[in-house]
Amino acid sequence: MSIKSRNFGEAGGKRVDAFTLTSDTGVEVDIINYGVVVRNWKVPVTGGSRGVVLGFDDFPSYLSHSPHFGALAGRVANRIAGARFTLDGKTYDLTANEHGNILHGGPEGLGLLVWSAEPDSAANAVRFTHFSPDGAMGFPGNVFFTATYTLEGNTLRLELAGLPDRRTPISLVQHQYFNLGTGFDVLDHHLTINASARSEVDGHLIPTGAILPVKGGDYDFREGHTLRRADGSPIDCDLNLVLDTSRDLAEPLAVVRGPDGELTLKLWSDRPAVQLYNSVNMPAELPAPGLGGKRYGKYAGLCLEDQMYPGALHQPHFPSIIHSPEDPYYHWCEIEIG
Repeated sequence: MSIKSRNFGEAGGKRVDAFTLTSDTGVEVDIINYGVVVRNWKVPVTGGSRGVVLGFDDFPSYLSHSPHFGALAGRVANRIAGARFTLDGKTYDLTANEHGNILHGGPEGLGLLVWSAEPDSAANAVRFTHFSPDGAMGFPGNVFFTATYTLEGNTLRLELAGLPDRRTPISLVQHQYFNLGTGFDVLDHHLTINASARSEVDGHLIPTGAILPVKGGDYDFREGHTLRRADGSPIDCDLNLVLDTSRDLAEPLAVVRGPDGELTLKLWSDRPAVQLYNSVNMPAELPAPGLGGKRYGKYAGLCLEDQMYPGALHQPHFPSIIHSPEDPYYHWCEIEIG
């Protein structure tokens, strides 16, 4: 096990560093302190190693072209309708950044800021911290965030925490774009997800409050299938899958097999839902080349964002995302690839 660090760039006058964690199984994970972005992730395969996430070789491309590649999104990930919410009788207006709504914490959300970082060689981990002041993007309260990423064997463990000084919404997601194969798209990846329902959304992907069954439809992954229909056409995915409440947290909530059988991804989490996104909204080709000169476009990556229900601030029957000094935010997930 080892950790190496290097300068990777600069954002807003702050230094951006990259930390490369290597495990005893030969896995390498490269994380930068800008947005706690998992920039690269290499896993041993027959005859060498393979990169399994989308990212960029240079830092300026993250500032100009990244659709949240590898980032830790928040304060509140996903969308808040109308970029406003009411808490304890007061309405808060947020900084909108998508169709009058706020997405992934806004234009200066946590995934777009430089965090402090402290490597821990003994644990093969890096602890990232950030102080988010009262009023950041319109959200109330000061919040001290920590994100600890630990690599052990083939598993990357994320432990996310937020300590606020007053009641405020917090809901973070890891936003890795995975591609376990060598091809341009992820449509032939095989997914199994322990979810029998999904959130209904409107045309701007805002939850209506209804929870719909997935049985027998394109989004029923309980028995496992690829991201193609029987006729070979793509299944477009950008939806919140509601995980079964009786599931065993010791069992992976999702299993993804790469198209050539070399690699399998398993995801564990304490969250009640997962956003499944297969890059359907990415352009045909990003302006900047990706890792190793690869070109990324529509369907190039697969996101499994373990999360609370989107829309919770406007749907009181959804699990609450309000946290306080007495009830701080904590969230863990583990991702194994091998």
